[in-house]
Amino acid sequence: MDIIAWIILGIIAGFLAKLVVPGEGPGGILGDLITGIVGAFLGGWIFRSFGHPGVTGLNIGSIIVAFIGAVILLLIVRMVAGRRTVV
Repeated sequence: MDIIAWIILGIIAGFLAKLVVPGEGPGGILGDLITGIVGAFLGGWIFRSFGHPGVTGLNIGSIIVAFIGAVILLLIVRMVAGRRTVV
């Protein structure tokens, strides 16, 4: 059940992060939601490495952790995707 909670939180966090981070990701809204799921894992890992509980279930604290991870990952993805040029 833990992985399902992370996926749900990731989708919520990806949606919220898409509202905050300007621009369009390389995969559109679906790509941003998938980035949000990965960002939820990233946020949980970052918070756990600093001694905080990270994502603990479907609650506000976990949504905030997942949101922070999703915003960080979306910013990184958009910086990398924005630098590509087609020759």
